[in-house]
Amino acid sequence: MEELSHYINGQRVKGTSGRFADVYNPATGEIQAKVPLASVEEMNAAVAAAAEAQVGWGATNPQRRARVMMKFGQLINEHMDELAELVSREHGKTLPDGRGDVQRGLEVVEVCMGAPSLLKGEFTDSGGPGIDLYSMRQPLGVVAGITPFNFPAMIPLWKMAPALSCGNAMILKPSERCPSTSIRLAELLKEAGLPDGVLQVVNGDKEAVDAILDNETVQAVGFVGSTPIAQYIYGRAASNGKRAQCFGGAKNHMIIMPDADMDKAADALVGAGFGAAGERCMAISVAVPVGEKTAEALVERLVPRIEKLKVGPYTAGDDVDYGPVITAQAKARIEGLIDSGVKQGAKLLVDGRGFSLQGYENGFFVGPSFFDNVTPDMDIYKEEIFGPVLSQVRAGSYEEALKLTMDNPYGNGTAIFTADGDTARDFASRVNVGMVGINFPIPVPLSYHTFGGWKKSAFGDLNQYGPDAFRFYTRTKTVTARWFSGIKDGAAFNFKAMD
Repeated sequence: MEELSHYINGQRVKGTSGRFADVYNPATGEIQAKVPLASVEEMNAAVAAAAEAQVGWGATNPQRRARVMMKFGQLINEHMDELAELVSREHGKTLPDGRGDVQRGLEVVEVCMGAPSLLKGEFTDSGGPGIDLYSMRQPLGVVAGITPFNFPAMIPLWKMAPALSCGNAMILKPSERCPSTSIRLAELLKEAGLPDGVLQVVNGDKEAVDAILDNETVQAVGFVGSTPIAQYIYGRAASNGKRAQCFGGAKNHMIIMPDADMDKAADALVGAGFGAAGERCMAISVAVPVGEKTAEALVERLVPRIEKLKVGPYTAGDDVDYGPVITAQAKARIEGLIDSGVKQGAKLLVDGRGFSLQGYENGFFVGPSFFDNVTPDMDIYKEEIFGPVLSQVRAGSYEEALKLTMDNPYGNGTAIFTADGDTARDFASRVNVGMVGINFPIPVPLSYHTFGGWKKSAFGDLNQYGPDAFRFYTRTKTVTARWFSGIKDGAAFNFKAMD
């Protein structure tokens, strides 16, 4: 059995804590590796080394840092298949989905190639007699990224690329369930020219997370995961004087208006609801058709599409629609929520419980499930299932559908399918959700915009990637400068207004 490692000071390093976590093959249920879990002492040592390395890296001019990102992007492209297989082997998602995971992270790296333009300050000439004012964006120092299992490449890249481009050193703590991709990305960054120690990949559990949150050297923390943990990390980081951007769970609704193209809406719901086994914070888990005719038309189209989905391991070929969920515990929880939906009166039109695949009987596979007549008081509506389960909640009107979305405590993403521009514009303007799709089911913005939810889906003031990332990972310093050239006014003892 393989024993994985940390990546410290430019090389793979075995753990010294004596504690390990199992890394499973989700398709077979077998333990394929063990990953070390860092102690507080190991984490603090990694932070201290990062702080030392950051001094030189922060003094490197932005254009040279951008060139490292240029080379890094080239290496990611060259190693795309290798990285995708690492993602698929530990997470279980299909190879095309694994490539997509890497690609969406690469797009953020590509934006960071233009970091010099995003790091420019401001200048005011002659704000007063002989007085100039200018601002500078400067790195924070050492920052940390705590990333989830469901996107082993994309979200670490969302964190590390902007943070490093801004001149910071980063401690990356990937999910202990899918650690290998982050280690390989760190090696590619070294090959691209990143100095040793500027990126430290330290595996761990809550002990390692708390060590990050309590270490005085770490200036900022970025997190993606469940809402309870996001709120915990945000609170503890803030109480220790750190910046924090913490992104949590979701319950994303898609409203289908009577004038929508029903076939396109059905295709969108199947892809957005069941892709990656539903293990996406931007998955559509609730369909909200407006009107009974719309609901019946949607059911007529969804059921055969869902029943035809091909579930299997990533090794079964590119025509597999989705793979296993991440752990046996996740599988049990998902099937338990399906049980509760049946008991609470929802109509289970497609039942994915008890799914078994020949040769992979011990894998963590869950078949696709589809509920109709779900109501907001049911557990399958209230909880983020994070599995291949789609719920349909029928609405009598557009206003009822909009209210359902707005009353939900989560606010990550939402979508509307309609042929009416006025309805679409009204929805985009009024809905209290951070990312909105119009005839687009998974509205993840492109990398030169910015990603972030509202309500209980996000804690903190700034979003991930795009311009917000460069604000988050830098401090603004403003300088007021005067050069004496014959001005002899003597001392001033009050705040003098600028003439």
